[in-house]
Amino acid sequence: MAIIGSIIKGLIDLRDKVVSEPDAVEAQQQVLKELLKTAKDTAFGKQYQFDKILDTSKPEAVFAATVPYFDYNKIHAEWWHKLHEGEEDVTWPGRPPYFALSSGTTGKSSKRIPVTETMLDAIRKTGIQQVSTLTNFDLPSDFFEKEIMMLGSSTDLQEEGDHQEGEISGISASNIPFWFRGYYKPGEEISKIDDWDQRVKKIAENAKEWDIGALSGIPSWMELMLKEVIAYHKAKNIHEIWPNLQVFTSGGVAFEPYEKSFNSLLAHPITIIDTYLASEGFLAFQQRPETKAMKLVVDNGIYFEFVPFNPDYINPDGSITEDAPALTLAEVKENEEYILIISTVSGAWRYLIGDTVQFTDVSRHEIRITGRTKFFLNVVGSQLSVNKMNDAVQELEKEFDCKIPEFTVAAMRIDGDYYHSWYLGTEHKLNDKKVADALDDALKKANKNYKVARSKALKGVKVKTISPNIFYEWNAANKKKGGQVKMEKVMNEEKFSEWEAFINKQQKEH
Repeated sequence: MAIIGSIIKGLIDLRDKVVSEPDAVEAQQQVLKELLKTAKDTAFGKQYQFDKILDTSKPEAVFAATVPYFDYNKIHAEWWHKLHEGEEDVTWPGRPPYFALSSGTTGKSSKRIPVTETMLDAIRKTGIQQVSTLTNFDLPSDFFEKEIMMLGSSTDLQEEGDHQEGEISGISASNIPFWFRGYYKPGEEISKIDDWDQRVKKIAENAKEWDIGALSGIPSWMELMLKEVIAYHKAKNIHEIWPNLQVFTSGGVAFEPYEKSFNSLLAHPITIIDTYLASEGFLAFQQRPETKAMKLVVDNGIYFEFVPFNPDYINPDGSITEDAPALTLAEVKENEEYILIISTVSGAWRYLIGDTVQFTDVSRHEIRITGRTKFFLNVVGSQLSVNKMNDAVQELEKEFDCKIPEFTVAAMRIDGDYYHSWYLGTEHKLNDKKVADALDDALKKANKNYKVARSKALKGVKVKTISPNIFYEWNAANKKKGGQVKMEKVMNEEKFSEWEAFINKQQKEH
């Protein structure tokens, strides 16, 4: 019997009995009031008259009517750029000690998103909440004595004047509580290595010295790391190196596209727990094993609004129209898709984070991430969201008994007609024409708008299968490896031409 693990598990159980769940709607109302109160004397708060909003009987409605939507480009151009010019009290009191670098899925240039001490406190608090829910997953007591492999970006942050910069995973890992450092792997020294390949090499070399019970990171990069560790030790699977591995806390993207390839690296199934940690904050986490949905964090520094996912509200660049209606948590409905809008303790206001979500359980405020507004493929009315694409690719995995962890698609005009041109990342030898027909059929069944488009302006589907490694090398060439970097699922014609040129170059070199 693991005595220490039993004590830790008992303390977590006791905490859960003492700490009661807040009323979600009331908690959100309180969060908005605290945000407005704290920021009312900033330049942003003065311009949008936060003090007057606070004096109204319905601050949520007045806030929505007064403050416009912002995506990163707009809030940076109008407000956040001032922080880099030495100003303070811009959209949040003082100056942020950190900026989260996020190239996201859109290109080489990094976004610089402010991260305040208040936000770091909120992330830590939510992290503790998430750990406390692990007892819901029927894990043995000795699990709570094992080490956790957190595979994020480098913790060697860049000094830029009076602040530091790095990806949010690196910022968070560099601020972990002292009591957690004994459990945290790969440890401070290896985590500071900026080069992803070198960091993974060090992890592989040291892997057998650690007793890893849990993994945490983005699935694509976690999978690559596990393959390197397995290859280095000439093992059949990762459980030969880490026999006590029982949990993978996945974040950043949907896990389902990686499920089949990820599971092939294991000797037996492990518990998969989804989390939603973005550069802008820790938004949600999976609280219970009966669902793959995540519970929104409603009482910890983030105010949520939800724009109905309607093509009429989405601009070609993925931003949303000024007249798009926003709903509060009290107004959302189950199984409806929404564009997520957040206001935070880092001074993001009515901010388009870029993700779309669907409520699976309104009473529990549980969501699933369904895609990205920039990955919404609506050329000639096909109205394809990423979750529909993921579902179709999973159908291909079943039909052709293969693993397809990566894909990207573009609507291309060929001889005056539109086609959806797909690249699927797989190590399996497949007949591209048969895969294209199966993919087309799966999308027709999943999406009536796609079916209508295929009967009219969308002439067909083209598929090419390539090695998944080309997707990772593309990210390395355009952004960098590891961390928060994710592959763009939908490309415009210009980017797709660059992508195809990159593929041709890679295939010639190999």
